[in-house]
Amino acid sequence: AHTAPAWVLAAGVLAPIAVPARGAPQLPALGVDLGQTTVSGVSSGAYMAEQFAVAYSSTVSGVGMIAGGPYFCAGEPESNPPLWNAFSRCMNPAAAGVDPPDATVLWAKTQDFAAQGQVDALAGIRHQRVFLFSGIQDEVVTKVVMAQTRRFYELAQAASITYVNNVQAGHGMITARPQDSACQSNLPPYFNNCGRTLAGELLAALYDGIAAAPAGQPVEGSIVRFDQRRYAAASSGLAAEGYAFIPSACRRSACRVHVAFHGCFQTVNAVEDHFYRYAGYNETAAANRIVVLYPQVAPTTLPYNPLGCWDYWGYSSSGFYGRAGPQAAAVRAMLARLAQRRPVRVRHR
Repeated sequence: AHTAPAWVLAAGVLAPIAVPARGAPQLPALGVDLGQTTVSGVSSGAYMAEQFAVAYSSTVSGVGMIAGGPYFCAGEPESNPPLWNAFSRCMNPAAAGVDPPDATVLWAKTQDFAAQGQVDALAGIRHQRVFLFSGIQDEVVTKVVMAQTRRFYELAQAASITYVNNVQAGHGMITARPQDSACQSNLPPYFNNCGRTLAGELLAALYDGIAAAPAGQPVEGSIVRFDQRRYAAASSGLAAEGYAFIPSACRRSACRVHVAFHGCFQTVNAVEDHFYRYAGYNETAAANRIVVLYPQVAPTTLPYNPLGCWDYWGYSSSGFYGRAGPQAAAVRAMLARLAQRRPVRVRHR
């Protein structure tokens, strides 16, 4: 019988368990323009960004993936448990002694899901911009897997595909922060200093006319904490709280929104504010009127998710890959909240 790799099982003994928060405020209504919604993520967050972009392709105009495989990767072959596929074929198939995922098979499955109404009509993907990044030294999600991600989007006829695979980087969020790990690192917490801010490059690939973040200037905006229990129960795997970066200008007038999904080992439980404050999105977002939503999952034993990964193998539900998936549906509801008109302030004379 197949079992998860030993490092996955061992991590379950050490992983912190999320404690539900109390009194977290509601996500603010900002009147964002959902027609310009983009998503991205690293590792399991890359898989989640792609799942969301397929399930809600009518809403998403662009998707960025840093070290992630093709959509529904863990679902094939059906003879294997999805968890096994997720941590072998969908990560480092050569090390596991198995074949890599097959984008042609997975695209056919995606077409079936669309025909069954489990995801949006696939015409939406043809309007999406796609940004892919695969580090040459990445030993966690290898280049052979990311090549199939590129092939998936070629089959889907995405509007544009930017594929960066010539950087001597290991596995992780690529930054220009000296405090982060060495560029070639393949170890938690998966923030690698390669002297470049990949989040800014990603946003520039997904939107027209992105201005560079001004160097050495304070970031004009604020990070807010919000209650995720309004959108999904603990059984979904979502943490009690999420975060969002709101540029100062977006408090006064409508902006667009980008959803950034953290990777495994990158939850607030594990790294505190490292991802939502220092991953590199906020600087570019502030200069370009983009709200950044940072939803959070929690390391848990039930459902079994000790590393704090987004669900790309089915720990939250059997329909994790579609609109009915509790994590995707929750994020869609968060976006709907951000799109609500901001309250009108009445001035009393």
